[in-house]
Amino acid sequence: MKKEGHPPYQEILFVDTATGHKFVCGSTLQPEETETYEGKEYPVYKVPISSASHPFFTGSQQFVDSEGRVDKFKKRYSRKVQPAKEAQDKQQDKKKPAAKKVAAKKTTAKKKTPPK
Repeated sequence: MKKEGHPPYQEILFVDTATGHKFVCGSTLQPEETETYEGKEYPVYKVPISSASHPFFTGSQQFVDSEGRVDKFKKRYSRKVQPAKEAQDKQQDKKKPAAKKVAAKKTTAKKKTPPK
């Protein structure tokens, strides 16, 4: 086995930058900054969020029901969709009489075929 195949494993002081919470955990990280914690000097690694500041663990997470999200979406975009929808409805109204004529021709063609 190679001697330097893995980085050295050591205890590191992790500091939550959001709350200032500190905890020691083993890791292979190699930070250059050091700090004294509980009478011992540790390398320091600063984390932006930890269990001390994450909303899931602190209990401050807000739950939104899916119906509320859908209603909010419909309310927000209903004004933008209405003008486009009116234009589509006008185009479909112009096409409807032509579609009825085609359907009428098909039904008459079926009636003319001799029975078996």
